Amino acid sequence: MNLGTYERHKFALAEILRSAAATAPPARSDLRERGQVLAERLAADRFNLVVVGRFNRGKTSLMNAIIGTNRLPTGIIPITSVITSVAYGSKEETILKYENSLLHQSVPIEALPQFITQAGNPGNVRRIRAAEIRLPAEILRRGFHFIDTPGLGSAIAENTATTEEFLPEADALILVTGYESPLSEEELHVLKIACSSGRKVFVAINKQDTVPFPDREQICAYLSNRLQDAFSHFAPELFSTSALEGLKAKQAHDKALLTQSGVERLEDALVCFLLDEKKERFLLAMCDRVAEVLRDIPAVTETTVLKHKLDNLQELLASGGSPEESPCPSSAQKAYNLHRIGSCEICASVREWVWNFICRYQYDLVTNPLSQDDFVQRRGFCPFHTWEYEAVASSYGVCNAYPDLLDSLVPQLRKLAASEETNPVHLAAELGMLQSSHANCALCNERDKAENSAIARATERLTDATEPIIPELCLPHLLLIVQRIKDPNLIKRCIDRHGELLNRLSEDLQRHALKIDGAHRQLVTDEESAAARRALMAVVGARNVNFDFVSRLPSVGGDRTKNETTIQQAENR
Repeated sequence: MNLGTYERHKFALAEILRSAAATAPPARSDLRERGQVLAERLAADRFNLVVVGRFNRGKTSLMNAIIGTNRLPTGIIPITSVITSVAYGSKEETILKYENSLLHQSVPIEALPQFITQAGNPGNVRRIRAAEIRLPAEILRRGFHFIDTPGLGSAIAENTATTEEFLPEADALILVTGYESPLSEEELHVLKIACSSGRKVFVAINKQDTVPFPDREQICAYLSNRLQDAFSHFAPELFSTSALEGLKAKQAHDKALLTQSGVERLEDALVCFLLDEKKERFLLAMCDRVAEVLRDIPAVTETTVLKHKLDNLQELLASGGSPEESPCPSSAQKAYNLHRIGSCEICASVREWVWNFICRYQYDLVTNPLSQDDFVQRRGFCPFHTWEYEAVASSYGVCNAYPDLLDSLVPQLRKLAASEETNPVHLAAELGMLQSSHANCALCNERDKAENSAIARATERLTDATEPIIPELCLPHLLLIVQRIKDPNLIKRCIDRHGELLNRLSEDLQRHALKIDGAHRQLVTDEESAAARRALMAVVGARNVNFDFVSRLPSVGGDRTKNETTIQQAENR
């Protein structure tokens, strides 16, 4: 089971809870309240990783390497009592929390040393209780939450107390030591406290790039023996890492260097452990509690269906997840940068083009006789673009543009009304000839021109580049671009990228719904707030661009039934 699968199981539980609340009798408000409590637990779920170690061991550098960013400030000496946590945020920022106050302050990450270092905040005169750094990093979006405790060594008793304070909320503890003086007495002391609390502990010996390989092996063997002596069968797992190489590898997408750095192995072990723990202690426990709610709902068809879904989910969790997925996928898996999901590139280009045209054209319709005559000959705009024009033009502009068009329609309507034609079909056909359509609408023509130009530019950029960057596209424009590409591998990359985009948007939609169900609206990120509109845009594109998409499809896509028949015939052959 990977992080994505884990979240899908959470979403499945949330859906069952949502349906159960709708199925419960109106008089059973207690059932809805119990479902609300469970939804709150699901919405607030996250992986808490407490990171400890002496100053200058590379704790922050290692977190940077796991997260895949260099934005966490390194080389600063924090005040003992200030805890710094790292969580997901739609934008990069730092939230400062003060003692005895509910007020929070947002500051840039670069300003953090002014608040959490002895130099910037001597003796913590600002009374900072905690600082939460928020970053748009994928692993944080999946639920990882780092808690960086102050460095050990300067005030051991206070630091140990601070670490112990966070242990009950920790899913795991990472002790970062170094090759220059591995596993000091205070670090060993903290390990004993953590292990005695029953928390899982990982020991990372950082800065392996500073020592030769033979020395590295010797030090690792020494530490392994020391941990075995101290903890016997419960000895923490040992990892040799180079945070600097790990971060460099992630930023350069260098798989070999990432493996060499040891960061990949540590990250995969963290993911596997946390998922196993969550699977056993959280998801299965949540399934049991949801089952209790369902048992108290009177048996109806809907309840039976929900119980069946829950049973299937429990069986899947007990078996270890989907068989087609590797239990603990590599942290170096292919990933697209989806932190800044924008609108479809083609839709945006068309909208800008059409907007500029309307702004010019509405002036021409007031002042230019040639434009006025052309407008009458075209019988105005199509119905859709009539209202697009009305939204831009003033009432004065409409009053000047439309009299000639109306005057030209009046005699034709009178002539048709006075004709000897008695066939309703013919009358309707003649009446239809008086209306504007996509074919003769000036704005439709401009829209088509803009779309063809934007698609040509995007296609040329894709096919000419050595390492093409797949643009943001809606599904309709993805189809139009794919029809112009000859390279099947590039086509599949474009399709795969859009699949990843839709998968991410689906997760954001479900996260948003779960947080609203769980009364955690304050946890909703900017991406989740915008997910509803972005999802619709990704599937159908902008409504003022793709309002008549089917009629614009080339013959290969115009007849869905014919296409499906052709595909089926090809598969049969």
